[in-house]
Amino acid sequence: MIVEDENLVARDLHNMVRTLGYEVTDVVQTGEAVLNSLNRKKPDLVLMDIVLKSNLDGISVAGVIWEEYGIPVVYITSFADDLTFERAKLTEPFGYLIKPFEERELELTIETALYKARMQLLLKEKEQWLSTILRSIGEGIIVLNAEDRISFINPIAQKITGWTEKEALGQAVKQVFQIKEVSNSINNLESPGLHEFILVSKHGLEVPIEQTVAPMPEEKGLGPGQVIVFRDISARKKVEKELQESWARLQRALQGTIQAISITIEMRDPYTAGHQRRVARLAEAIARKMNLPGTQVEGIRFAAEIHDIGKIYVPAEILSKPTKLTELEYTIIKTHPQAGYEILKNIEFPWPIAQIVLQHHERIDGSGYPNALKDGEILLEARILSVADVVEAMSSHRPYRPSFGIDKALEEIRANRGTLYDSDVATACLKLFSDEKFSFE
Repeated sequence: MIVEDENLVARDLHNMVRTLGYEVTDVVQTGEAVLNSLNRKKPDLVLMDIVLKSNLDGISVAGVIWEEYGIPVVYITSFADDLTFERAKLTEPFGYLIKPFEERELELTIETALYKARMQLLLKEKEQWLSTILRSIGEGIIVLNAEDRISFINPIAQKITGWTEKEALGQAVKQVFQIKEVSNSINNLESPGLHEFILVSKHGLEVPIEQTVAPMPEEKGLGPGQVIVFRDISARKKVEKELQESWARLQRALQGTIQAISITIEMRDPYTAGHQRRVARLAEAIARKMNLPGTQVEGIRFAAEIHDIGKIYVPAEILSKPTKLTELEYTIIKTHPQAGYEILKNIEFPWPIAQIVLQHHERIDGSGYPNALKDGEILLEARILSVADVVEAMSSHRPYRPSFGIDKALEEIRANRGTLYDSDVATACLKLFSDEKFSFE
């Protein structure tokens, strides 16, 4: 479309445009006629004279054409004064042509304007597409400008914060997105990665959330902003709490079962009453001295508390015999690790309890029983248990002998460190007694 109020100029421009291979949908002379024509015909481009002999000049009409019809406008004028250009710039035209101009200049301006318009329409479609996604996505999204004020908030974010879009836009982020640190948390709102906070809604409701913050590129010279993405994790926290409570109940039940087993064993062997409990205390202390993970320490303690469960298969008269054991009786005693393994092997403990019990009489030089395992073949937990077992047994009274005393027991560990007993385990045990004055009671 050509908008020009001088007939001669309009005719020349019409011919020039057609010569370049473009179709002219209409030629009008007033701003009012432009709008009437656009309702009937929709051109790809409007060549607009800035100064028109009508109530609406070209600048006034141009803004309406792009905003309401999405049609790019190229200004044509003989006037190049600063005031005219300042007014024209506000409408963000797609090009300028100063009369007189050549065909080549006209063609270049038209093609540039059409390309720019296509790109802007494509960008607008992408923005609408992105906006639709952001509004329908299942996470809260808040976009901040360079001044940390809210420029976008999606429906999920509105629901969680309690702020409507109308209320939130333009507000400082700290006004809408009020958060409190989670107990024992070192979260930082601006640090990368996912972090947990308590969000306080507009109505005072505290909601556990997981959020991350990412930088936004600079836009129209306003400086960079940020985007906050967050989700309500109330349901997850509820499940986590239920799992923790369930695990705690399981732990208590397991502990009760182990104590019952331990008492059963001690009732058949009253001379070693408390042996497993004392071994468990020392084994746990050694494991902590070696800085093992808490779950591994817990497994060692559980294994130690029932490590002699296999003795339930050993005749009571052998366990309580007040004189030295015969070779046959000793052979029977030595079956208790294997018997314990058979009892425990099908129970799904969180730790390798059955294997620890099976290996607690193995020695790293291969001289132990029942399988003559060597160093790397023996679980660390079993190596710890074996040292604790020897120290407690030697320092305690037995039916067939008096106590050797703690010093003799520690000397046994010291003398055979690295041969019978794991060096690191032995060292940790010795330091417990020398540096920390460990006591079984």
